[in-house]
Amino acid sequence: MQLDSPNYLSIFHMQTRYLYLLKYILPITDIVMLNLVYVVAYYLTEYLGKSVSYELWRHYMVVCNLTWMFNSAIFGLYSDYGSIRLEKIYRGTWRSVALHAITFALYLLFSRDIEFSRTFLVVFYALLVVAFVLNRFAGSVFQFLLVHKLNVNKKVALIGVNPTGRRLAHYFDSQYDIDFYGYLDDGSMIYGDEKGELPAKFISKMEEAALSGVKDVYVSLEPHRMSEVNLFLEEADKHCLRVKFIPDIAGALSAPYTISYVGGEFPVISLRKEPLESIGNRFKKRAFDILFSLAVIVFLMSWLYPLIAILIKSQSKGPVLFRQLRSGRNDEPFWCYKFRSMKMNNDSDKKQATKDDDRITTIGKFLRKSSLDELPQFFNVLMGDMSVVGPRPHMLRHTEEYKAIISQFMVRHFLKPGITGWAQVNGLRGETKEDSAMQKRVQHDIWYLENWTAMLEVKIIFMTVINMLKGEENAY
Repeated sequence: MQLDSPNYLSIFHMQTRYLYLLKYILPITDIVMLNLVYVVAYYLTEYLGKSVSYELWRHYMVVCNLTWMFNSAIFGLYSDYGSIRLEKIYRGTWRSVALHAITFALYLLFSRDIEFSRTFLVVFYALLVVAFVLNRFAGSVFQFLLVHKLNVNKKVALIGVNPTGRRLAHYFDSQYDIDFYGYLDDGSMIYGDEKGELPAKFISKMEEAALSGVKDVYVSLEPHRMSEVNLFLEEADKHCLRVKFIPDIAGALSAPYTISYVGGEFPVISLRKEPLESIGNRFKKRAFDILFSLAVIVFLMSWLYPLIAILIKSQSKGPVLFRQLRSGRNDEPFWCYKFRSMKMNNDSDKKQATKDDDRITTIGKFLRKSSLDELPQFFNVLMGDMSVVGPRPHMLRHTEEYKAIISQFMVRHFLKPGITGWAQVNGLRGETKEDSAMQKRVQHDIWYLENWTAMLEVKIIFMTVINMLKGEENAY
């Protein structure tokens, strides 16, 4: 369950057996529909006078099914969570159809043992899109009837008018598959009165809730008071009410936090949301880094590197590449590579480049303005020291200076440094004359850390390319 406030995060589902069955009905109807459309498209193509190989009917129908199952698995179309969220079903469906069209068409194109039929593919996917529209519409109507007309959703009640309880109530109100009965109490009567008994009024409310169909009662209370609710638990058992506790720790923790479990038993509170702590997300990011950096090295740097090297060597003495120790992930130093844009000097590890810096060569100005001086860092990405997108790495000396004066400066080192980043595409690059400029960079870097998605990664890369083409004011 995700509440609107960022201060609490947990995931669970309150499905009835009817809604649970939907996740099995969906893949079955999709496979049946896929095969029916395939057969209709085969005969319709022949009816239109186009030649279609019999192999397309006998053998490649199996390939079509396997391709669909593979693509739907990639987008989690039939996952537990996706099966009860209509917007996720629609999104996953159209992505699966698009990927299926590409992969199945390519498979047929490169299968030389059959005659490739473009007409069949056009007819098949046109019919498939229409069939899915009708199927999803029928599914939406069926689910609406189950929830709103047949009342198959679960009825729940809540105890505890505190910050967590209010957010929980808002969440219940927003879920179509939950029938929120309302509050049974503000949380004061579950501990008993001065006689050690539950108030009769409260017991009456519990009885009314049970008679009206409430099955689960969620109680938001302070963790240290959980041992004081034995009387309430005994009374709830009498009315066949399941009690579920939600610890109210919003007052103790002001920062956004998440609750997870170690070994399925021990609750762990994390004070910062970090999508890249997920091994699946880290794998995606690393796979993208490898493929993207290889593409840049093979298709761009293979011919551009020699040209830039000649220009650098023609203007000043020294190596083509400049390397410098910089702070990496977990504050571990690594050698960062760039095209040398300055004359050889003794201040490279001490002094930032400034506007009209006399150390910068003519070709160096162009390289820095266009960000081409950063290209060798794709080798850093390939070696695993950096990522394509992430916080920009700083000199070791600057890291020591800023971590003493900038709040949360070292948080940005939870990630691998990047060639480009959220701060950079928002104009926060170049010389930092004031501490406030670095503070803004840090804020942007932490926002990226806490809000990472694959699409955000792509967005930053596109913004970087656009900024390179139009030139950046702070690139010097």
